[in-house]
Amino acid sequence: MTNPKTNNKKVIPVIGLVTFLLIIVIVAAPAARANFLSDLWHSLVSPLTSGEDKSSSEYKSVGLYKPVIDYEQAVIEAVKEASPAVVSITISKNVPVIENCPYLDIPPEFQQFFGNDFNLSMPCQKGTELREIGGGSGFIVSSDGLIITNKHVVSDERASYTVFTNDGRKYNAQILDQDPIQDLAIIKINPPEELPVVKLGDSDGIELGQSAIAIGNALGEFRNTVSVGVISGLSRNVTASGGGVIENIEGVIQTDSAINPGNSGGPLLNLRGEVIGINTAIVSGAQNIGFAIPINKAKLDIESVKKSGKIELAFLGVRYITITPDLAGQEQLPVDHGALVRGDDDTPGVISDSPAEQAGIMPEDIIIEINGIKIDQENSLSSVVSGMRVSDEVVIKILRQGKEIIISAILGKRP
Repeated sequence: MTNPKTNNKKVIPVIGLVTFLLIIVIVAAPAARANFLSDLWHSLVSPLTSGEDKSSSEYKSVGLYKPVIDYEQAVIEAVKEASPAVVSITISKNVPVIENCPYLDIPPEFQQFFGNDFNLSMPCQKGTELREIGGGSGFIVSSDGLIITNKHVVSDERASYTVFTNDGRKYNAQILDQDPIQDLAIIKINPPEELPVVKLGDSDGIELGQSAIAIGNALGEFRNTVSVGVISGLSRNVTASGGGVIENIEGVIQTDSAINPGNSGGPLLNLRGEVIGINTAIVSGAQNIGFAIPINKAKLDIESVKKSGKIELAFLGVRYITITPDLAGQEQLPVDHGALVRGDDDTPGVISDSPAEQAGIMPEDIIIEINGIKIDQENSLSSVVSGMRVSDEVVIKILRQGKEIIISAILGKRP
């Protein structure tokens, strides 16, 4: 049997030694103690819920495996931020009322000769009635009621458009203008008081894989439907059709956030609740492949309408063919990119009295840069010019008979 007194004598010195070492660490290393407490605090408190606006570079310092609740909270806050300014747009139109009408020109005494099985009526129109024929989405960009949406949502001149705000209020909408190049339009409602507006982000800074949130009037029935995904592609060129409009849309954002019919014109958001795109098209038969026009392409339209009441686009005044490697090989061109100024039987390559003519651009010139932006298949001449303002002075680099020439031009207003 062991002696309890002997064991106690062995334990007491050990406890004393541990206590002595802890006192030394606490007294001699206050900086270490402070860092430990600070690290513990920051590991427990999420930066996403601190209310601060963190830049993307700051987010990169956050550990990869952050709690899922932080991400969910960011999505919830982004939706709360933007939803009050997202609207549903319904499309109504007078359509024929079709009924079965009898053959009024057959006298009753002769109808017996046609037999009981003979149909003595046929479809005929009995006037018209106003019916809802479709829907879309939009979002408020000024507190006095300016709303941006897709052009194909409001393309029917014979239809009427009604806007429903997030709180259920109803307004008749007026079409102010439609962008002749992009699938964008701006409409106006007249509220009795100021409306909430969205925050516009910067679509030039988005990256593949970052989160994206789509909000809209899904299927024209389910208002303010939210879907979440990622940015799955950038600078896509697609051909889209809808509302009787077929358009080539350049430089759009691809996302796997579910975009359904009726979502057209609604916002695509980042996790800060800022609009980075305008939902515009889906790939029929695909699984969650949708496209949105970058918000930076719409900012000039918004600015122009606020200033003049109309969408005024910059204009250079040339017809051109975008050069591809195949075209360069076929025509033995000195470069495999750029815009070849060339007309057709109906329209000259350089439009008379246009900024291009005044600057000295000639047919068969190759425009290879504008303000340092390379002209190629991803950055067509029209898309680059449309991103500039009327009266901007631009520097144009051209190739003429193999020689590089630098000229300047002052952009005009698109007719």
